[in-house]
Amino acid sequence: MDVANAGPATADAPGREPAPGQVWIVGAGPGAPDLLTLRAARAIERAEVLVWTDSLVAPQIAALAPEDCESIRTSTLTLEQVMEVVVERARAGRRVVRLHDGDPCLYGALAEQLCRLADAEIPVEVVPGLSAYQATAAALQAELTIPDLVQTIVLSRASGRTGTPERESIERLAALQASLCLYLSARHVEEVQAQLLLHYPADTPVAIGYRVSWPDQWLTVVPLSEMAQVSRERNLIRTTLYVVSPALKAPGNARSKLYSAGHNHLFRGGAE
Repeated sequence: MDVANAGPATADAPGREPAPGQVWIVGAGPGAPDLLTLRAARAIERAEVLVWTDSLVAPQIAALAPEDCESIRTSTLTLEQVMEVVVERARAGRRVVRLHDGDPCLYGALAEQLCRLADAEIPVEVVPGLSAYQATAAALQAELTIPDLVQTIVLSRASGRTGTPERESIERLAALQASLCLYLSARHVEEVQAQLLLHYPADTPVAIGYRVSWPDQWLTVVPLSEMAQVSRERNLIRTTLYVVSPALKAPGNARSKLYSAGHNHLFRGGAE
């Protein structure tokens, strides 16, 4: 079914309290419970059924649900099994929260779930979550869009077992020399590094973030030429994000024109 035309399967208003028989698909953010959005926290606190990705979501976040909430872990379930539970509980009139790590709109099988809920005519609301690339940039106190250096952020991943369109190959994306954030790529890091080196200089900074915002967070910045070596030394194969960006070594005198005294706009006049 075309989700855009799902009609009655769409929640009436954003941010409202979860209604009986409604499903909320909620982003848990990168890991730290205090990085949840207020809307996400409120949805979890009102859940009657919590269907959560226990392999990637912090237990402290799931623990925000009421004591009498039915908690269903999904690490051993297929998508079909997950959606069978979600649809069955929602049809029974219960408030269901499907809790994803990060942002469900990014590598979260969101489209497939929305299609099944639309076919079942179940109202749904999607609550975004802070993504790992944002948490990583914040932890580094780094801006990924520096004037006159880089103004584009690309979110992608290595092709791996599930593949990516050829037009979105790492090599083609690297040709932009933008701030490139790579998810789900640690298992293929040698191949990824080789493709990146075709376009980025070898000394381009690469942030390697493991479980960013979790208590066992590990985060470092290395030259692109050392990306694979450092990853293998740390035995990184999952929950790892790479941020490849010239912005990570931006000159200290970089200045946004938007806030320049000589730049006028609707709310501020320019210098005479």
